[in-house]
Amino acid sequence: MTSTDQQATATEATRSPGRWLALAVLVLAVLLVAVDATVLGLATPFLSEDLKPSGTQLLWIGDVYSFVIAGLLVSMGSLGDRIGRKKLLLVGAVAFGAVSVLNAYATSPELMILARALLGVAGATLMPSTLALIRNIFHDPKERSLAVGIWGAAASAGAAVGPVVGGFLLEHFWWGSVFLINLPVMAVLVLVGIKLLPESRDPSPGPWDLTSVALSLIGIVSVVYAVKEAAVHGVRADAAAAAAIGLAALYWFVRRQLTLASPLLDMRLFHHRGFSGAVLADLLTIFGLSGLVFFLSQFLQLVQLRSPLEAGLIELPAAIGAVGAGLMAGHLARRASVRSAVSGGLTAVGLALAACTAISASTGVVALGIALFAGGVGAGLAFTVTADVILSSVPKEQAGAASAVSETAYELGAALGIALLGSIVTGIYRGFTAPPGVPAEAAAAAHDSLGGAVDSARDLPREQGAAMLSAAQDAFTDGFQAAAAIGAAVLFATAVAAWFLLRGQKLEEGIAHP
Repeated sequence: MTSTDQQATATEATRSPGRWLALAVLVLAVLLVAVDATVLGLATPFLSEDLKPSGTQLLWIGDVYSFVIAGLLVSMGSLGDRIGRKKLLLVGAVAFGAVSVLNAYATSPELMILARALLGVAGATLMPSTLALIRNIFHDPKERSLAVGIWGAAASAGAAVGPVVGGFLLEHFWWGSVFLINLPVMAVLVLVGIKLLPESRDPSPGPWDLTSVALSLIGIVSVVYAVKEAAVHGVRADAAAAAAIGLAALYWFVRRQLTLASPLLDMRLFHHRGFSGAVLADLLTIFGLSGLVFFLSQFLQLVQLRSPLEAGLIELPAAIGAVGAGLMAGHLARRASVRSAVSGGLTAVGLALAACTAISASTGVVALGIALFAGGVGAGLAFTVTADVILSSVPKEQAGAASAVSETAYELGAALGIALLGSIVTGIYRGFTAPPGVPAEAAAAAHDSLGGAVDSARDLPREQGAAMLSAAQDAFTDGFQAAAAIGAAVLFATAVAAWFLLRGQKLEEGIAHP
């Protein structure tokens, strides 16, 4: 099929009611990938008991998925522009389902980390394809804003829906079920997507530069690894080496993009103040929300001793807020301004984190629900508007690369939220003092993770076990409060920066390319 035929097919699809059914398929894909980023939060205590990972391994299990996705999104977005976004989406869906089985039946922490990394590779093929296809299916700016709003609601809500889905499954099945649920969803996506999704690609894409692909992956993963290790263990030789390698790789990546005739990522986009501001806001919105949801899931189960399903339901207001705000985001940004919507959203996420600085074992459901609802509204508003700004900034032929920038910010934000805020939680948690007389082995297991403390407490005499568990829970709460305070400060500062960076930005206008 020629590029002219493909464009005619895509245009015909945009004029038919089937475009909204096609959107439903794309939303299903992005929802599932977003859910997988946080569904593991509630399963963490069960996984810890079964696989017995160390504290560092547990952090890697939680965030390697997002690290790998973040490292590959730009490359996969560019690949979709070249081989076809529909083709990449469907191939990625099949791979995502297959690797989910490996995750479900992992038998060691090392295998679990590898399986999560492979799931990230598959996920990286899905996310940029969904947003790029929306750019090509919906040409009317207001329709596209609504479509991006629906997409953004799914992406934002996915982080909060994950605990609900996980809670229901963990009430009835073992922890691997949180991955097997992917199989029927991916089957529907492939079967329906074959019929409904139009194919689209860049008619003159140029070669896919494998050197740039490698530099992107090495750079992002190395830098995030260095930040995570330095936050937990201090600046050591391995962290410093990883940082140097990562920064060098990213510098080389940027320099190479500026010299290539067909770069993976057009670096000229970042010369535009509004585009750069949207990317920054995008990243830090998800930074706050993902960190909040991931560690709140553990707090609800291991400190407040709630069931997985109850914990998931408590976090549901975040999903409700994200969906509602995502659907209204385009309208609000046009009636007020882009910078008002984004800065307001960032402020709301910051307030949700600030509320968690007062959290304790006795904090009630209503207070938690209000904070989570505010965080969900803020994330849905800011993330959806920034995605629309980023997507409308390039010609439709480059939609894959532009959407990959938005998705990279999303996934990198999720990874950093878990890694950096989690490192603060872990660093403070490990400082608690075990009661006198606790065996060294039990104390070491308790200091590794709160899940380890729960397991160790069961094997100790009743009073001694209760004292150690109480000390561990208090330390985890202190760490969570400190992480929430730092996260809130970052979000408030970003809200101020977005107010200035997004001055004059409008959803109806694109970036004029030189």
